[in-house]
Amino acid sequence: MRKLVLIVLCFLSISQFANAALFDDKEARQQIVDLQQKTDAQNQALLASLEALKKSQQALDQRILSVENVIKSQGLMDLLSQIDRLNQELSRVKGDLELAHHNIEVSQQRQKDLYADTDGRLRKLESGTVAAIPAQDNKEPSAQTANAVPPANPNPVEASAELKAYDSAQALFKDGKFKDAFDAFDKFLQTYSNSKLTPNAQYALGFSQFSLKNYKAAIATQQKLIAQFPDSPKVPESIFNIANCQIQLSDIEGAKKTLHDLITQYPASDLIPNAKRRLAVLESIKK
Repeated sequence: MRKLVLIVLCFLSISQFANAALFDDKEARQQIVDLQQKTDAQNQALLASLEALKKSQQALDQRILSVENVIKSQGLMDLLSQIDRLNQELSRVKGDLELAHHNIEVSQQRQKDLYADTDGRLRKLESGTVAAIPAQDNKEPSAQTANAVPPANPNPVEASAELKAYDSAQALFKDGKFKDAFDAFDKFLQTYSNSKLTPNAQYALGFSQFSLKNYKAAIATQQKLIAQFPDSPKVPESIFNIANCQIQLSDIEGAKKTLHDLITQYPASDLIPNAKRRLAVLESIKK
């Protein structure tokens, strides 16, 4: 009997222990589920915070980029202004050299004319007669015709006035009096349309318009020079001046194309290093 009672008691103890163990397992599972839910909620909150930080970083990057673009634009304008001043000085020096070369050619021709005239007079004195020169239609020329030597300029007075007018306009240009220089060069072009100095005067006219901030008119003036005198040494400078005008008009793509054309068509020009540097600066600007 006692054994039976002991067996019953043991069975009841085992059942209670099993129930308690079962209860503990459910509670542990519930705690795990709760912990998982809390972890998921924290992860979601962390992801939301991370996304907000990313958006803030993107906004900050955009602001930094805008500031950099402003800084670059200001630096570009300062750089372009410095280059324009240097190019202006270079153009003045080139203009002086070309004028000096022109004056030398005129002087040499005058010397040749003087030598020929002197030689003719000496021959006349030595022979005692006027050297006969065959004329058209087999007519005997007069003494004046026989000894005449065609001068470099048929009208020396007009040639002197031409150089004086050009020098006067160039002096105004050098002094930075671009309004007066524009008027002087415009008058020179109207008065001496067939002058050898016409390309130089045309370029100076366009550069004066550029300096007066009349950029569209300056482009038209330089394009006229290029069309009328395609073989002139002033053409590369005119193209470069057109690019500068386009930059001032905010036509960046047009300026890039113009500089590309200058570099391609005139690779030996002294302006190419400046053109390449300016093109590199323009290409660094982001749209």
